[in-house]
Amino acid sequence: MLRIALGVEYDGAHFHGWQIQPGVRTVQEELEKALSRVADRPVRVQCAGRTDTGVHGVGQVAHFDTEARRSPRSWVLGANANLPFDINLTWAQPVDGSFHARFSATSRDYRYIILNRMTRSSLWRNHAVWTHRPLDEDRMRQAAQLLVGTHDFSSYRALGCQAKSPVRTITRLDVSRQGDRVIIDVSANAFLHHMVRNIAGVLMAIGRGDEPVTWSREVLERRDRTQGGVTAPPEGLYLMRVGYPDQFRIPEPPPL
Repeated sequence: MLRIALGVEYDGAHFHGWQIQPGVRTVQEELEKALSRVADRPVRVQCAGRTDTGVHGVGQVAHFDTEARRSPRSWVLGANANLPFDINLTWAQPVDGSFHARFSATSRDYRYIILNRMTRSSLWRNHAVWTHRPLDEDRMRQAAQLLVGTHDFSSYRALGCQAKSPVRTITRLDVSRQGDRVIIDVSANAFLHHMVRNIAGVLMAIGRGDEPVTWSREVLERRDRTQGGVTAPPEGLYLMRVGYPDQFRIPEPPPL
C-alpha cells in the first residue's frame, strides 16, 4: 500500500462540512468519489481537521492509502477533473507510512474575515461575515493578546465539544484591517470545536465597544461557555495552513 498526502482547497458555502453524513453534501464524500475514480477502486480519506458547515479550506491536508500507482500530477489532474467546481486539489505526493494528516500535525492556522462597512456585499456574502457597526481593530488586537499562550479554553469551545482536554496553546492571534475588511489570524497547536468562531464573537463585541478590552480575558477565566460571547457565523472562517515536522516535506498552501 502507498500513502498519498493531498493539499485540498474548497469553498465551504454549499457543503455541510467535511465529514460524510447521510443525505447531505460534504467535502469528504465528493473527494473520495473523485479519487476512487482515478484509483479505479474505493478510496477513504483522512483529513487534518474536520471543518463545519460553511467553513472554507485553503490549506487543508488529507491522506489516503492505495494500491493504485499514479504520478502526483495524475492524482491532481485526475481528481480535479472529477471534482465539482467548489473543491480542488492543489498538490499530491507520496509520503512515509508514518505520516497521518491529523495526528502528525503540529499546528493549525485559521483566518476569520469580517466585512466592516455600511452596506452588505453580494460578492462576499458566503466568504466573510458582514457587520455595519464600526469595529475598532486596535481594541480587538489588544484583547486578542490576552488569549495568547497556554490556557483552559472551556469558555471558548462549543458546549458539545468532545475533546478530552480544553487546554490549548495559541502561539499567534493578530487582528488587522485591509480596507473594509477586518482580519483575525490565529495559530495554535490544535483547536476546540467552534473555538475560533467563539474568539471572533468576543473580539467583535469588544471592537464594537459593547465590552471592555479585558473582557476576552474575563471570559477565559470563567471557564464556562454559557458565560462567553456569541458564536460568530461560519462563512468568515478559513483553514489556512496545517504545520508538520520538516521530515514530511509538506508543501505550503497557496496564498489567499
